[in-house]
Amino acid sequence: MNVMTVGGYNAKIEYDPEIDIFRGEILGLTGGADFYGKTPKELRTEFKRSLKVFLEVCKEKGIEPRSNYSGKFNLRISPELHERLAIAAQAEGKSINTLAQEALEQRVAG
Repeated sequence: MNVMTVGGYNAKIEYDPEIDIFRGEILGLTGGADFYGKTPKELRTEFKRSLKVFLEVCKEKGIEPRSNYSGKFNLRISPELHERLAIAAQAEGKSINTLAQEALEQRVAG
């Protein structure tokens, strides 16, 4: 996945071959904000512009711009994977939660 970061905000970048342009979607917001550009420089400029407008609207309406995350989520896995995780965690003297958290942190590490 291609990600661009501006001012602590991240956007997923995709190329649309039908219209020959890049599209960015700002992630982790309480609403939608996207932007377009033909070059990386133009894309970054439009990212900043779109983010500024989004933040101004949030301020005017008294809305928190970023989504809040509780730190909890449910994960459905197969019973076989659950068993293998439990055994691996026990072998390392850790909880399944700790083992899963380490794996997730490793997956999203920049």
